[in-house]
Parts: sequence; structure tokens; C-alpha cells
Amino acid sequence: MLNGVNVALGVSGSIAAVKVVELAHELRRHGASVRAVMSPAATGIVHPWAVDFATDEPVITEITGAVEHVELCGRDGWADVLLLAPATANTVGKIAAAVDDTPVTTCATTALGADVPVVVAPAMHEPMYDHPGVLDALSRIESWGVSLVDPRIDEGKAKIATESAIVTDVVRATTPDPLADAHVVVTAGATKERLDPIRVLTNRASGKTGRAVARACYHRGADVTLVHDGPDVPYADVVAVETADEMIDACRSAATSADALVSAAAIADFATDPADEKIRSGEPLSVELWPTPKLLDAVREDHPSLPLVGFKAETDGDDAAMVAEAERLRDRVGLAFVVANDASVMGDDDTRVLIVDDSSNPEAVDGKKAAVAGRIADRLAATLEDR
Repeated sequence: MLNGVNVALGVSGSIAAVKVVELAHELRRHGASVRAVMSPAATGIVHPWAVDFATDEPVITEITGAVEHVELCGRDGWADVLLLAPATANTVGKIAAAVDDTPVTTCATTALGADVPVVVAPAMHEPMYDHPGVLDALSRIESWGVSLVDPRIDEGKAKIATESAIVTDVVRATTPDPLADAHVVVTAGATKERLDPIRVLTNRASGKTGRAVARACYHRGADVTLVHDGPDVPYADVVAVETADEMIDACRSAATSADALVSAAAIADFATDPADEKIRSGEPLSVELWPTPKLLDAVREDHPSLPLVGFKAETDGDDAAMVAEAERLRDRVGLAFVVANDASVMGDDDTRVLIVDDSSNPEAVDGKKAAVAGRIADRLAATLEDR
């Protein structure tokens, strides 16, 4: 996700600086090159040698006649993005006031003046985070285009965001944004239909592809609503659902403000009337099933012109059969395009799909689900641009 991206990592004097070694490793695992800048307070918490080891680059701890801040974050500088993690209340306040008295704040002023993207991950005690001056400073730098990675409020502290959340926002800051200002609704994973208070009817879908599509849309500038039976994620507003009916209702509601909807979830095709008490085991059981409503049909009924993208999983592994089923779905609902795939990839990290639009040449895409999701997001962006 960060292949070829140069990240200047500014570290200030929060105890969260102890996490900078793992953060630098995580950025590099995603393909970034990292060079660190440390404030004097930060060097008292984590030794520059440790950060040097994590980045495999010399650490800047002072600004000299070599004008390191310009070489790193100037208009023709090395960095593609300046990441401040952790950013203390002191550092945020100084940046908002254009005070340059540490290598970190000097790099921040330089980057902001040079239009280098800046991402800030605050970390401090919660009362400091709630101080009106700190909130004003955060609001002010955000109005300048700085991306804020919200901290985790826990144990009376505004703890630095997870490495995953920080990397996600660094990717967003360094990726072209063809979906800027678009609201995209994405469904992911399996739904569950209740059989009794304990048991459910479900399927093997992991939700990896749908979550990857949601993340890819966020990376490209979209505001994303993710409808799934899963945890909160840093790249989307999550609407938690369990059943097909709940997912349909959530999507119909979210679609009222959406610019597009991508239905990647494996929604249950059948439901039953659940028993009020646990069904006892050991005896044969017959269950009457009935078909659930189709999500895409329900959203299309409410929103005749909303761009919709569907997914179609098949089990025979034949491309021609997958394309035929995808075309049938596309034509019945009026979809922008359909992503067809073999159901055997459920739960895997890799996939192969056929993107079927109204042309006569389906596009085959294979690889890691994150990369395939990126191509789907790009196709969605092209669809919205053509409207």
C-alpha cells in the first residue's frame, strides 16, 4: 500500500514514543521508506539508536546548517508525507501557532508551507486532550488540511491510535483521491439467520474482500459506511448488523445520502422462523426455509439512479458461467458492474475476479484481496466520474 512512499516520521515527547519502533517497522512492512525526526523530549523516552535501527536511516535530532527540515520536508524535499506520531499537546499547540523550537515543529511548519501532506496522531492524557486550547489547535490544523488520526480514549488517556489506523491514514494522505467527497456504502461478510437462541444459519464468507473494498475507497478519499457483522474499523463508519433484513434496512437508510453502494456481503438467501427456546439435539429435525429479500433490489427500488455494484459468487469455476450469471444480475437490477468470483476463495487472502460491466470484455483481476479491492475502487471512481 505504501510502495515507493517516503515517510518523514516526527516523534515528540509522549510516553507513546515507545511505540515508534513498531510503527516504523509497520510502515516499512507496507513498502514505505522512513526517516525519523525526534524532539529533545522524545530522545529522553526512546533512544535515537532504537529509531535508527527501526528505520535503517540516521535520525535527525537537531537542525543544523544542513537545513535538515528543508531537505526532508521542503518543496523539493525527500518526504511524500510528514507523520507526527505521537504528537503531544505541546507539539500540536506549537504547530497551530507556527512556533518552531524543535526539529519536529520546524519540519511541520516547513511541510505545511510546502504543501507536503501532514498526518497527526495525538497522544496525551485525556484532560489535556479535552483542554479547549488543545481542541482549538487540533481543529485549526485540521482546517489547514492536516489529517488527524483520532486517539483511543481509555484509562483516562487519549492513547495513540493503533499502527493499523495510522498506516491507513498515511496511505489515504499519499494516494490520489478520485473518490474525494463521495459517500460510499459497502457491505461485507456473512449474515446470520437465527434458528433458535443459540444456533444460526450462515455461510463461509470471511468479509475480507468487502472490508478491503471499504478500505480502498477510504484510501481514495471517500467517506465510507461499512455495513457488516464485525468490529469497528478505522476507515469507515460501521453499522453492525446480523441478519439479512437488518443489513437491507441499514443499507436502505445509508443509501439516502450515498453516492454509490457496493454489495460485497454474502447475504443469506434463506431464513426461518426461529424457535423461542433452544432446539434439543439428538432427534431428526425439519426446518422450513423461505427466501430472503434481495438487498440490491430493495435499494434499487428506493434509489432508481444510485450507482450500485454487485458481487456474484459461483462454485463451478467456469469463467463463462460466472460471466453469464453476472450479466443476468447486472441487467436485472441495473448495476454499474458486477464482480464475479469463484466461491472457493472464501477466507483466503488471495482472489481472482471478473469485473463485468456493459462492455463485451470482462476484466480479470487476481492477486491479494487488497490489490483487487483497489482495482474495484478505481472502477467505481471511473463510474462516478462518468456520471
